[in-house]
Amino acid sequence: MDETCPSRQDGIERARQLFCQEFGEPPAGGRLLRVHAPGRSEIAGNHTDHEGGHVIAGALDVAVYALARPNGTGVVRLASDGYPAIEVSLATLDPREDEKNTTAALVRGMASRMAADGRVPAGFDLAMTSTIPVGGGLSSSAAVEAALGRAMEALWEGRGYDALEMARMSQFAENAYFGKPCGLMDQASVCLGGLAFIDFAVADQPVAKHLEFDFEDHGYALCLVDVGSNHADLTDAYAAMPQEMQAVASAFGKSRLCEVDEAEFDLRVPELRRDLGDRAVLRAIHYWRENALVDKRWGALNAPDIDAFLRCTRTSGASSAMFLQNVSCGGESQPAMVALGLAERVLDGRGATRIHGGGFGGTIQCFVPLDLAEEFSARMDAWLGAGSCRRYRISNRGAYAEWE
Repeated sequence: MDETCPSRQDGIERARQLFCQEFGEPPAGGRLLRVHAPGRSEIAGNHTDHEGGHVIAGALDVAVYALARPNGTGVVRLASDGYPAIEVSLATLDPREDEKNTTAALVRGMASRMAADGRVPAGFDLAMTSTIPVGGGLSSSAAVEAALGRAMEALWEGRGYDALEMARMSQFAENAYFGKPCGLMDQASVCLGGLAFIDFAVADQPVAKHLEFDFEDHGYALCLVDVGSNHADLTDAYAAMPQEMQAVASAFGKSRLCEVDEAEFDLRVPELRRDLGDRAVLRAIHYWRENALVDKRWGALNAPDIDAFLRCTRTSGASSAMFLQNVSCGGESQPAMVALGLAERVLDGRGATRIHGGGFGGTIQCFVPLDLAEEFSARMDAWLGAGSCRRYRISNRGAYAEWE
C-alpha cells in the first residue's frame, strides 16, 4: 500500500489541526515529529501464538497518526481526537493502580521502559488521531503503544530499536502498566508492517519474516465484518482456550503445545479424553492443524499462489469452528456463525471466510473477489447494519517517527 495515500494525508492533517488547537502553532522554523503506527489483522494462526506456534499478521491501511515536539517540562501532554486531554508527570515512572486501562498508563509504561534502557525522559506535547475502528479487533492499543514508543525514541537521546524490540517494549507497557496480559503478536505486526510471519517458539524472542504483499494485486479484497456482538461476558470462554490447550501440554510435562510430540499425543488420546475431556483434545488437534496451515499459507503467499492460500484459509476456518470451537458459544445467540453463514451465501464457493482473532464475536475475515466486493459489502451491511463490512489493504510500513 502506498504510504502517500490520501487517508494518510488526511490523518496527518487532522493531527496537525488538533495539535495547533491544543498546543498552539509551532514557532517559525520549528519542526514537528510525525508519527505513524498501523492497525493489524490476523491473517493466519487462530490461537496458535500462545502455544508457541506460528502466525501471519498484516499491518493495515488504518493507523494512529500523531505530531509531537518537546515542551521543556517534565510532563507529557497528550491530546487525542475525541477524548479529553491528559497530562502525565515523568517525575515517577512506577505503575499506578488508578491508571490501569488508560492511555496515561501506556505513556508511563513506555517511558519507564525507555528509562530502563538509559534514556532520560523529558516532557513533550503530542496530538494523536486514529482511523482504526475502536473495538474492531484491529489492535488500536498496540498502535498507540508503538506510536508513543517511536516518539520517545526520536525525542529522547539514545540508541535505536528494531521492530521486534519496540514490540517487546510495547507489550511490557500493556502487560505491566495497562493491565492486559496480551501476547506479542499485535505489537509485532504493528511494528513490522506488511505481512509478517512470526514464530513464537521462544515466547519472548519471536522470529519474524516480512513480505510486501497486496491481496488486491491478486484479485481479492480483504474485508473484515463486524458481527455486532459484545465480548464483555465472554472472558471465561476466551480463557478456556489456552487453559485447555496447556492442560494437554501439562499432561506431557510441558507448558505449551509446541513442546509436545504429536505422535505421543496420538498414543494417549483415550487417556487425555478421560482426564481432560473431549474439547481439550479437539483444541489440541486444532493447534497442530492450524500451525501447519499457517506454514502452507506463508508458502503460498511467497509463491505467490492465491488459490492455494484461499484453500488453506477455508480449511483453517473450518478447523476453528469444528475443533477450536471459538465461533459459537451455543444457544440461540450465534452472531459470528450467522455472519459467516451470510458471507458464504454471497460468496457462493468463491474466496474464503474465517473467524478473526479471539472468536465468538467481534469480526470475521473474508477474502472477496474484486468483482464481487461492492455487492458483498452492500449485502453484509444490509443484514448486519451500515458500516459493518469494511475493506482494508495491507500497509507495508510499520510504526515509525520522522521529523518534518
